[in-house]
Amino acid sequence: MDYTYEHNAYLRGYTAVCGIDEAGRGPLAGPVYAAAVWLPEGLVLDGLNDSKKLSEKKREALFPVILENAVSYGIGFATEQEIDEINILQATFLAMRRAFDAMQKRCDYALIDGNRMPPLPVPGETIVKGDAKSPSVAAASILAKVSRDRVMLEYAKQYPEYQFEKHKGYGTKVHVEALHTYGPSPIHRKTFLKKILG
Repeated sequence: MDYTYEHNAYLRGYTAVCGIDEAGRGPLAGPVYAAAVWLPEGLVLDGLNDSKKLSEKKREALFPVILENAVSYGIGFATEQEIDEINILQATFLAMRRAFDAMQKRCDYALIDGNRMPPLPVPGETIVKGDAKSPSVAAASILAKVSRDRVMLEYAKQYPEYQFEKHKGYGTKVHVEALHTYGPSPIHRKTFLKKILG
């Protein structure tokens, strides 16, 4: 992983390049999160990688390091109600736009993880598996994942019967069994439960 994508954008005349990624598109419960991160070009953060490849402990350790070293960052989310209303793709785009808008310093170019470009007020490009190729996107993936996990741990205290602390809302066997036993909670995505609960 290196700054090739960022560097190429700077060569084209852009002055502030951020990476944007999301966390929580697949779960049956809770919000979808996104983060936008502008890193100083060339900054090496030990252990920086796609958040899915890192342990929870490593992600938590990197979270404050990224906040400390970023030129600017923003974190945003879309609620489970918004996911049900506008669908998960549009809600993910909304979370990405909110993360971008929350940045203390605005960027003029965005690198987006995946293959779909969200509607942003600046140009950008999509990078498939961007969280394993671009440090900015990898940093964004960690901020988004840690932020969402922390929220799900809070929900675990509120709704202990679903054991959100174990699966963060993903459709594991334990989670699906709890849904059949207790029915959906207020933070479940109703549109995601049709196949499970009929």
